[in-house]
Amino acid sequence: MGIAKIRRTFAGSALAFGIAIAATGTASAEDIKLRIASGHPAVNTYVNLMQNFFVPEVTKRVAARTKHKVEFIEGYGGAMVKVADTLEGVQSGIIDVGGFCFCFEPSNLPLHAFQVMLPFGTMDPVTSVKLARAVYNKVPYMGKVFEDKYNQVLIGLIADNGYNLSTTFEWNSVGDLKGRKLAGAGLNLKWLEFAGAVPVQSSLPEAYTSLQTGVYNGWIMFPSGVVNFKLNEVSKYYTEIGFGAITWHGLTFNKAKWNRLPADVKAIIAEVGREYEDRTGTVNKENYPKQLEQLKAAGAIVRQLPDSVRVDWANSLKGWPQERASDLDKGGMPGSQVLKIAVEEAEKLGHKWPVRYQVK
Repeated sequence: MGIAKIRRTFAGSALAFGIAIAATGTASAEDIKLRIASGHPAVNTYVNLMQNFFVPEVTKRVAARTKHKVEFIEGYGGAMVKVADTLEGVQSGIIDVGGFCFCFEPSNLPLHAFQVMLPFGTMDPVTSVKLARAVYNKVPYMGKVFEDKYNQVLIGLIADNGYNLSTTFEWNSVGDLKGRKLAGAGLNLKWLEFAGAVPVQSSLPEAYTSLQTGVYNGWIMFPSGVVNFKLNEVSKYYTEIGFGAITWHGLTFNKAKWNRLPADVKAIIAEVGREYEDRTGTVNKENYPKQLEQLKAAGAIVRQLPDSVRVDWANSLKGWPQERASDLDKGGMPGSQVLKIAVEEAEKLGHKWPVRYQVK
């Protein structure tokens, strides 16, 4: 082969290789659309953080650190999924990312409400989310069940603020609640039942009207829920009984969609998901005293009861954690393991139980 022909052949091969490389580079850069939703509106702290932290941070970091671009289509307040349909919405792929309370999945995720089974836990949401993360890290089932059964990946836990009791009436002892219709969500209805109240399943979007019309006379609720939904207008008394700050929400990602994402995008989403998780603790902790002041300024009567009232209520519930754990064990879930670890981790983090629950 002549020198000129060799040169032409080499040049042609180099050009073809260059075109192939360029084509590969172009193909590897993706425009990714993700639908993110919650049944709760953006006035909820965790949804506000989805909208104002998770979405912009993922968008910004993917643009800055990869060749890809992410665009979120957002739907909060039931625009895409209702509060009780978010798990299924992510599972089916109607949405790609969902934030929701495990309280609305008592059949599908009964063990994930484990902090509710240990009432009068820490009122610090930062401690609550650390405790929950420790349990999830020590018991792989807690995260794997989302992938194995519900076609989704758990990318962040979500702490709530400390739960107290908002009522339309004044009360001073557990006995004052006997026969009163009080609302909650999912398993925390058991707190009311053991106190002798009449538990009513409800959700925040319907709370104002239900309190106004007497469907029920109170709510187990953290102060942000009362402030954001203006429940103080129809429920004047807010009593800091201190049920605990519960981490029983999660942010999940459709597994099929997740598996199709570029590795560098997945790494960023996982990174932001953990930061989001931490912020649900810190933001709720910062907001708690501010929201109590907001309630007072709006005319609500905010007060604390003696520790003896908490002890009385906790005593009524002291056998319940083991009962729940045993039921979960019988259902093939690590109920006793999770609750035992949770009690111990809470103590490691400095919490003192009003009644020390015994879980074998």
